[in-house]
Amino acid sequence: MTGSEVPHSFRLAYVPGVTPGKWVRIWNERLPDVPLTLVAVSPGEAFGVLREGGADAGFIRLPVDRTDLSAIPLYTETTVVVIPKDHLIAATEEVSTEDLADEIVLHPLDDTLVWEQLPGRPAIERPATTADAIELVAAGIGVLVVPQSLARLHHRKDLTYRPVPDAPESRVALSWPQEETTDLVEEFIGIVRGRTVNSTRGRPPTPPQPKAKRKRPETGSGSGSGGQRKTTSGKATGKNPRGGSGGAKAAGKGGKSGKPRRRP
Repeated sequence: MTGSEVPHSFRLAYVPGVTPGKWVRIWNERLPDVPLTLVAVSPGEAFGVLREGGADAGFIRLPVDRTDLSAIPLYTETTVVVIPKDHLIAATEEVSTEDLADEIVLHPLDDTLVWEQLPGRPAIERPATTADAIELVAAGIGVLVVPQSLARLHHRKDLTYRPVPDAPESRVALSWPQEETTDLVEEFIGIVRGRTVNSTRGRPPTPPQPKAKRKRPETGSGSGSGGQRKTTSGKATGKNPRGGSGGAKAAGKGGKSGKPRRRP
């Protein structure tokens, strides 16, 4: 599909924890004739959906293979540990990975964090999903370290969470296939980056209109003008070749000025 073709809708994928509502609202205001369809995807299938054309763009978590996908990092999430409300850690404001050394730390197969070394003690089996791991935390099997958005997504009344400042962080980005950077993709990039309607890429700016030239008043020897110009007071003035006043008369025949001679 080329950039000049306009599809019937724009398909936007998003992984769990991302809330695209505010960007969708702006899209609907600016492009009411192009419906936006949301496509919920798991972290494991997000990139495949983009490559296979299942969505025009998507909110994913980094890292991303930039060989064929473009990505614009948007924000970094706080990492937290999910624990039962009656857990000892719940009495603290935040914890470190060292504080989890004696805990069974669940590591689901769809984990979005990139660990160099997992904290705590590993579970016998890895849960298939984050949702499954949350259930195990509620059952007292272990604790779970996840981005804060996922802790909120899977909120339960019997669970709480605390920040883990020294844990890896998750970065959310907008991604799309490099070969499919269409006009609508550019429109959505502009919305995400906070561009205004007039500055959105893809909309040609309005060319400046030429200003009308002001008509200069005519000067010269008009009827009864005598080649003179009027001052602001309305009196006519003329130019004297000798630099004197235009209204002064030369005295004497020779045109010299001076005092009149006395008669004998």
